[in-house]
Amino acid sequence: MKANIMSSALYIKICLLFIFLEVKSDEAKRDNTVHVDCSTLRLGQYICPDPSKNQIDPDTQQFIGCTQGKEIPSEGEALVMCKAADDIICNETNNSTFWRKMPCKWTNGYSLEIALLLSVFLGMFGLDRFYLGYPGIGLAKLCTLGFMFLGQLLDIMLIAAQVVGPSDGSAYVIPYFGAGVTVIRSTNETYLLPQADWHNIT
Repeated sequence: MKANIMSSALYIKICLLFIFLEVKSDEAKRDNTVHVDCSTLRLGQYICPDPSKNQIDPDTQQFIGCTQGKEIPSEGEALVMCKAADDIICNETNNSTFWRKMPCKWTNGYSLEIALLLSVFLGMFGLDRFYLGYPGIGLAKLCTLGFMFLGQLLDIMLIAAQVVGPSDGSAYVIPYFGAGVTVIRSTNETYLLPQADWHNIT
C-alpha cells in the first residue's frame, strides 16, 4: 500500500515536471519570434511563392493576376503571397505571410503547342503566321506555298526557339515548368564598360 502511494506520488511529480518543461519550451518559442517589416526580408528569410497556396492560373500557366509589362509587354508582374521563415512575423499581416511583386510572363492566349503544330503541318499555307497575328507574312506564305517550303522550315525553327512570338508582344502559354525561354537583355545598366586597366590583363 505504501509502495503504491509512493509510486503514484512519483508519477504525479513526473507529470508535473513534463507540464512545467512544456510550458517553458512554449515560452522560449514565443520569445524567439521577431516582428519585422517583411518587405525588407532578404533571400533565404522567405519563400516566394508560398508553396502551400496554388497561385498558378491554369489557363495562362503564370501567376494569377499577371499584368502586362510597361516597356516589354511579355515581362509583367503579379502580386504573390509569400511566406516568411520560421519565427518571423510580418507587421503588415500579423502572421508569417505577406504579399510581394514577382516577375511573370504576360500571356494573351497564344499557345506554343498550337503555333508549332500549325507551323509543321499547315505552315506552307501561312496559318501559323495568321494564328500569331501576322496576316501579311501569312498571305505571302499562302501565295508562295511557304516561300517554296523554305519559309515553312525557317518558321518551324523560329517558333520552336520562341524567337517569333505573338504580334501583340505577349508570351506563349507554356506549362509553368515547361521549356520557356527567358531573354536576357543588355542595357546601359548591365553593359560592361571598358576599363582603363584592361590592357594589363594577360
